Amino acid sequence: MNILYIMFDQLRFDYLSCAGHPYLETPHIDGLAQRGVRFTRAYVQSPTCGSSRMSSYTGRYPSSHGVQFNGYPLRVGEWTMGDHLRKAGMSCHLIGKTHMVADAEGMQRLGLAPDSIIGVRQTECGFDPFVRDDGLWAEGPDGFYDSKRSPYNEYLKSKGYPGENPWSDFANAGAEGHDVASGWFMVNADKPANIAEEDSETPWLTREAMRFIEAAEQDGDQPWCAHLSYIKPHWPYIVPAPYHDTYGATHVVPAVRSAAEREDAHPVFEGMMNNQIGQAFSRDEVREKVIPAYMGLIKQADDQMGHLFAWLEATGRMQDTMIVLTSDHGDYLGDHWLGEKNLFHEPSIKVPLIIYDPRSEADATRGTTCDELVEAIDLLPTFLEAAGGTPAPHILEGRSLMPWLRGEMPEWRDYAVAEFDYATLPLCEKLGLAPKDARLFMVVDKRWKFMHAEGGLRPMLFDLQDDPDELIDLAKAGAHQEVIDLMYDRLLEWGLRMSQRITLSDEQIATRRGKSARKGILLGVYEASEVDDTLTEAYRRPIPKPAN
Repeated sequence: MNILYIMFDQLRFDYLSCAGHPYLETPHIDGLAQRGVRFTRAYVQSPTCGSSRMSSYTGRYPSSHGVQFNGYPLRVGEWTMGDHLRKAGMSCHLIGKTHMVADAEGMQRLGLAPDSIIGVRQTECGFDPFVRDDGLWAEGPDGFYDSKRSPYNEYLKSKGYPGENPWSDFANAGAEGHDVASGWFMVNADKPANIAEEDSETPWLTREAMRFIEAAEQDGDQPWCAHLSYIKPHWPYIVPAPYHDTYGATHVVPAVRSAAEREDAHPVFEGMMNNQIGQAFSRDEVREKVIPAYMGLIKQADDQMGHLFAWLEATGRMQDTMIVLTSDHGDYLGDHWLGEKNLFHEPSIKVPLIIYDPRSEADATRGTTCDELVEAIDLLPTFLEAAGGTPAPHILEGRSLMPWLRGEMPEWRDYAVAEFDYATLPLCEKLGLAPKDARLFMVVDKRWKFMHAEGGLRPMLFDLQDDPDELIDLAKAGAHQEVIDLMYDRLLEWGLRMSQRITLSDEQIATRRGKSARKGILLGVYEASEVDDTLTEAYRRPIPKPAN
């Protein structure tokens, strides 16, 4: 069986019709949910792209793999999805975005050439890249945000789009007369991107995925895992016709927020509400421009899923390909007076997750939902089990979801955890914190969501049962101390996990137990007769005589 691991960037869990959105229609993603299991409580391990993705690709928490924010290198030698799956006999490939930064200094220290096979895998987060494009070809006074070559830009140039950066001038911009109407300015979000729809990012990457699958099957019989990783519906919020006006202001659902949230707000929450992004998305005219474009991007993505799934069906590949569809985080879109992500409310930290397993063992769960607490780090153990590999719980901190696909009822976690490091944000300095203290931790169960902030700041607490919109921070008044104490106990339990002993499994350790005596290490022995003769044989003999 092959695995098609689809990740959208910044797709909210509730912006799908199968998740209850009142206006957005996503029949093709809904159709996948009808053929598989939709997990309704799936949480990423960090509400920012790079950190979240590294957790998904390693099966480990941010504090374990060390990538706490965008731009932090993934240390050389960290086990990744590709390492685990190749060991199980499955190749592992990338089509699209990872937001991964290589540990160039570590590679140089170990003498790893970037153009060697292992060097490429170290720089591509363990994947064999079919095409890597992180899709953020922004340019400012200090140069480009991403300095690598853009395969998508090269494609656009081959199609006749002029300039050095058609990603910026055409795919992510409209036109105002003869001038570029950049998608970076949200006032332009209702304009059609100045590009043919079939040349825009999402259709291009879908075609690349089809091209990969055809090439992979020509190369041999080895099963593959393909990570199809889209940049959209991530900003810039602009989409080509006909999707630019599919939705309008009448389709914008009211923002989930209250004036009470601003009163005596948590310092981190207050800082994010009052930064430029929060202030922008607190304005109705911004939401009424951005959200229809965001919905259009999702509609385009769903149509591309329709093309992809129909092609898989027509070519017989749907019967031997597990399909996983998810996101790396959500988007506030003005909820809680915030934009973007970077905090722990549901629109930011919870993601869609659908898994379709074509095998008969999953027939009993088709079209069902699972409301257990799932973490993004559960995907890699799931893939490893699907590939027939040996479990690696001493490395992987997630748990396989395969039992839920088979309709079983395994013993499961009581809470999920996420982390966020904001040391590189101006808010860290504004709050007078050292980088080591600019950290947040979330602990969530089926009723309560708790946030701990380092640096001596108070926690936050929400009752998801009585306040599902998370508008009332119960920790403001010091209420529910017993729940706060429980959450701190859980955070301590989680913090004491064995996260760095990854070179030996428990089974390997058990086989070594007590074996040192058989290799001559005899501690606590007073006389040879106190232990078995075989252990002391090397020490009970005449003194060796010189050779001459």
